Amino acid sequence: MTDNPSFESPLFSRYASREMLHLFSPQYKYTTWRKLWIALAKGEQALGLPIHDDQIQSLERAIHDIDFARVAHYEKILNHDVMAHIHAYGDVCPDAKGILHMGATSCYVTDNTDLIQMREGLHILQAKLIEIVRRLKCQAEKYADTACLSYTHFQSAQPTTVGKRICMWIQDVLMDLHDIATQINNLHFLGVKGATGTQASFLSLFDGNTGKVLQLERYVAESMGFTKIIPISGQTYTRKQDMRIFHALSGIAATAHKFGTDLRLLAHRKEMEEPFGEQQVGSSAMPYKRNPTRSERMCGLARFLLSLDANPSYTAATQWLERSLDDSANRRLSIPEAFLVADAVLNLMIHLASNLVVYPKVIARHLEQELPFLATEQILMASVKKGKDRQSVHEKLRQYSMEVTQKWKEEGIVEDLLAKIIQDPSIGLLREEIEALLDPKHFIGMAPQQVLEFLQMEVHPILSKYQSSRVPIAEISI
Repeated sequence: MTDNPSFESPLFSRYASREMLHLFSPQYKYTTWRKLWIALAKGEQALGLPIHDDQIQSLERAIHDIDFARVAHYEKILNHDVMAHIHAYGDVCPDAKGILHMGATSCYVTDNTDLIQMREGLHILQAKLIEIVRRLKCQAEKYADTACLSYTHFQSAQPTTVGKRICMWIQDVLMDLHDIATQINNLHFLGVKGATGTQASFLSLFDGNTGKVLQLERYVAESMGFTKIIPISGQTYTRKQDMRIFHALSGIAATAHKFGTDLRLLAHRKEMEEPFGEQQVGSSAMPYKRNPTRSERMCGLARFLLSLDANPSYTAATQWLERSLDDSANRRLSIPEAFLVADAVLNLMIHLASNLVVYPKVIARHLEQELPFLATEQILMASVKKGKDRQSVHEKLRQYSMEVTQKWKEEGIVEDLLAKIIQDPSIGLLREEIEALLDPKHFIGMAPQQVLEFLQMEVHPILSKYQSSRVPIAEISI
C-alpha cells in the first residue's frame, strides 16, 4: 500500500498566479526577514554602533542562502521560528552572527514582513483591477447603444443597453481600485519598536540618544520603501490595518460575485456567456450542457474571500494589551489565503472580461417579445392624443395584456398583443402607428449617453493615469 500524497492547497495547484504565489512563498518571506536584519545592521552602523562592513557584506552574500532543513532542526530544538532563522543565518555568516537582530524583537521581522507582503500584494491586485477596467471598457464601447431588456427582480423591466450594464460592472471595479489605492497610500510600517513598543532596547543601545533611535527607524522604513511609520504600537502594529485591507479585498469579492452572477443569469437567457472550448465538457451526464464554470468558480472563490473579511476584526478585537500570540497562527493562514484568493478571483475576472460572448440577435428577440407590453403606456398616450377616453383605453390594454400573458404561461401559446390592440376601434391606432412606437431607441432613455459620458469622465482618466500598468495574464485552464 502506497502512502497517500500530502494535501496541497488548490490555491497553489489550481487558482493563484505565479507572482502572488511567489510573494507569499517561504523563500520570499524569509529573504525579506534577512533584508530587514541587514537594513537594521546598516542603520545601526551608520549611527555609530560597532558593526563592520565585512559583517554586513557577509549578511548580504548569504541573503538567499536559506537552508530550510537547518531552520527546521533549530526550530524543533528552540520552539521559536525567528530564533531558528537567526541561528541558521548565523551559521552561513558566522562573522556576523553577533550583530544579528540587535535590539529587535520577533515582530520586527514578522510584522514588518507581513506589511511588505501585503503592500506588494495590493500592487498586484491594483494592476489586475486596472486590466479588468481596460478590458470591460472595450466591451462597453462596442455595445454602448445595443438595446436589451433590463431585469429587476429578474423580471423584465424597462430596456437599457448592454454597454450600460457593463458600465455598472466597471463602476464597482473603480470603487475597488479607489479602496486598494487608499490602503496602499495609508499603509504604515511598524518600524523598530522593541518588545512592547517603547523602543527601550534601542534607546539603551544608543546610550539614551532619542534622536538616533528615531533616525534608525526612519532609515529602516525608507530602506524597505515606506514613508509612513505607525507612531504608537505595542509589540505589534495595530491590527486595524489588517481589518482595513481585508475590507478592501472583500469589496473585490463582492464586485466579482455580482459580475459572475449577472453573467450566469444572462447565460441562462442565452444573451451573454463566457467562452466555451471546442472540446470542453459541460456535464458528465448531459452532453449538451454549457455550464458557466469559470463564472461559478469565481463566485465560489469570492464567497470564500467574503467569509475571510471578519477574521482580522476578531484578531484586532482580541489583541490583549501590548500583544498576545493567538494572532500569529491565525494570520499565517488568513493573510496569504486572502491575497491568494483575491488574486485567483481577479485572474478569472480578467479572463471573463476579455472573452465575453454576446448574442445580439437573441437579445433583440427577447426585447421584441416584451416590447408590446412595455409600450402599452406609449400606446395609451397616443390613443388619448387621438381623442380616446384614457380610462377606457387603459382598461382595454390591461385586459389584453393579462389575456396574452396568461395564455403564454398556461398554454405556452404566444399571441400577438399588437394584433388585439390594432383590431380594437376603441383604441383607434393603425399598425404602422403602433410599430413606430416600438423602436427600442424610444425605451432606453439616456443609456447610450450615460455610457459615453461615464467612459469619458470616469474611466479614461484612470486608464490614462495607469497607462503603463500591464499584468501577465494568468492561464485559466482548470
